[in-house]
Amino acid sequence: MKIAIIGAGNMGGAIARGLCKGTIIPAANIIVSDPSAQKLEALKADYPDICTTSDNCQAASQADIVLLAVKPWLVHDVLSGIKLNEQQMLISIAAGISLGEIWNLLGCPQMPIFRLIPNTAISEMQSMTLIASAHANAEQQQLVLDIFNEMGLAMLLPEEKFAAATAMTSCGIAYALKYIQAVMQAGIELGIYPKDGMKMVAQSVKGAAELILKGDTHPALEIDKVCTPGGLTIKGINSLEHDGFTSAIINAIKNSTI
Repeated sequence: MKIAIIGAGNMGGAIARGLCKGTIIPAANIIVSDPSAQKLEALKADYPDICTTSDNCQAASQADIVLLAVKPWLVHDVLSGIKLNEQQMLISIAAGISLGEIWNLLGCPQMPIFRLIPNTAISEMQSMTLIASAHANAEQQQLVLDIFNEMGLAMLLPEEKFAAATAMTSCGIAYALKYIQAVMQAGIELGIYPKDGMKMVAQSVKGAAELILKGDTHPALEIDKVCTPGGLTIKGINSLEHDGFTSAIINAIKNSTI
């Protein structure tokens, strides 16, 4: 199986590197197209077996899967400039471009189409990737899930759920980082050096996430385990609630869907 990635920017380049680290598609079966020779050379330097070109048509014609990793305003021009067929699969990570819009731009009515929303942690193989599909069978859906599960965690969702899910994942990673930054600021005030504080809280957040993902538990249950009656943690939790922490997060997620 061969995959063409059209666009070697931050996300396209991260996906290409992630695929090379994975087990499903070997680097020699990955072709990346981009007008920037510098970006392609950087990919080649990291993974010499990867194929690169500045010709989108050449890349797409050789692929079983075509992954569109360009800015939304370039989708029309890129799709109109390449020839695709119904034996291929198209994956788009262009933000805000729906499956219906992509379908209208294609001349392949039954071509399997996927819309993906990863987040920036894909560069560390830790993305939460949202996937919606049209005209794809169960085997094709599972293949795309398998590919992106190697780069973190992937989830198949109805496209109408994307707005809320994007706020929770792609926007949500910024809110998690904002929490880390806030704890660092508190640590500095209390005499902790910034670099030390950053590692402390980042590992704590990572640990909290692992408890949920690997323990199949609920945040409330894990919070209860830490909150000893009369202890320090429950005082902090109550302070967060008093200052509107939960409401602030809920409002941020809701505002991010607008």
